[in-house]
Amino acid sequence: MPIVLFNTLTRRKEEFSPLRPPEVGLYTCGPTVYNFQHVGNYRTYIFEDSLRRSLTLFGFKVRHVMNITDVGHLTSDADEGEDKLEVGAAREGKSAWEIAKLYTEAFLSDCRDLNLLPPDVLCKATDHIPEQIGLISRLSAKGLVYRTSDGLYYDTAKFPAYSRLMGSEHVKGLEEGARVAANPEKKAPTDFAVWKFSPKDKQRQMEWDSPWGKGFPGWHIECSAMAMKYLGETFDIHCGGIDHVSIHHPNEIAQAEGATGKPFVRWWMHGEFLLMNQAKMAKSAGGFVTLAEVKAKGFEPLDYRYHCLTAHYRRQLDFTWDTLSAARTSRRRLREASIELAKEASAPAPAEFADAFRASLGDDLNLPEALASVWDCLRSNVAPAAKKGFLEMAEGMLGLGLFKEEMVELTPEAKELLARRAKARAEKDYALADKLRKELEGVGILVEDTKQGQKWRRK
Repeated sequence: MPIVLFNTLTRRKEEFSPLRPPEVGLYTCGPTVYNFQHVGNYRTYIFEDSLRRSLTLFGFKVRHVMNITDVGHLTSDADEGEDKLEVGAAREGKSAWEIAKLYTEAFLSDCRDLNLLPPDVLCKATDHIPEQIGLISRLSAKGLVYRTSDGLYYDTAKFPAYSRLMGSEHVKGLEEGARVAANPEKKAPTDFAVWKFSPKDKQRQMEWDSPWGKGFPGWHIECSAMAMKYLGETFDIHCGGIDHVSIHHPNEIAQAEGATGKPFVRWWMHGEFLLMNQAKMAKSAGGFVTLAEVKAKGFEPLDYRYHCLTAHYRRQLDFTWDTLSAARTSRRRLREASIELAKEASAPAPAEFADAFRASLGDDLNLPEALASVWDCLRSNVAPAAKKGFLEMAEGMLGLGLFKEEMVELTPEAKELLARRAKARAEKDYALADKLRKELEGVGILVEDTKQGQKWRRK
């Protein structure tokens, strides 16, 4: 069964075939680690994880590379303003290096909570300064960059295919000061920095020597340099958020193909925005929700993962606490059914449902339809052992923790009440057990008595 994926570069669905089957080179844009990531960011990472899991299900061997942007991402798309890491350092009274370490660790912890498979290569921009300088040198030797008072800029007029990913109509509509602020030294609004000089009036915490002077790399150069280092000058799939289509990814293409003269990436895939209050969730807007806030409200991170699976990755998704609550209820029912089936011996998944599941994934990762086939199987009359076999196969792709008990941390009070109630039940003090059940309900815990003992879940 083939897998068909939408390619932003060609603007159509195409049957996927890697350069060197069965191996697939996959690069995904990672976080800029100056603050916590919000759930809108994690929607993109969940889509990318689903892609990786689906490719594996279809028999491909995926090599996944993700970057960590810990230098060079300025506060303006115009390559102006301060480095976001430096801003974070000033905000919190730490060094830029400490900020990068703190928020990288927070990101990786969130990824574990969301059951995201770790990349095969996690590469930091600050660990690859020589590779970035080397790529800039190649571009310079070809006359593709020019010098201004504040850095080296890529001359996009010398790369005729610059608008290929975003569409030429987008470039034609650009006006100086719209996407970027006015800079009299730039030849064109689309030109972008590959190397920035350290300011003379302010000391930077992150800077390096280069053939052009002391400074630091532009944001875009890191992805081109590191992707080619670990995946080759041409590789299979590059993913990111839809906001990268107009700036970051065209710049990556210009840098890589300008240097090598070869196609950089064969498939470009982009996830749509998560909306909150009918607007894109963004840190710059100030109104964003972190995974820590999701957990503080009594949700499991995997409830949010389920929420993301209910919409196609190329469609915008609304986030509210009510929609997340509905996702929690659905995932809880699915998990309870899975745990109940766990005692069965596994049998091969029914072809009817397995084929429908794979066909949905093969149609450009139609996760809502794939999820629907899971519910269809559960509601069917097939044998419990076959249902278990299907759910085990589906869980490998969905990553919802279906066969795990609830992972929300209990408060010390709730733990004590549960222990006392279990003891009361064992001693057949049912009056006390009923009293403790009501007390548990008062702190948001519902208890059910089963043959295996008492089980609890969030109210």
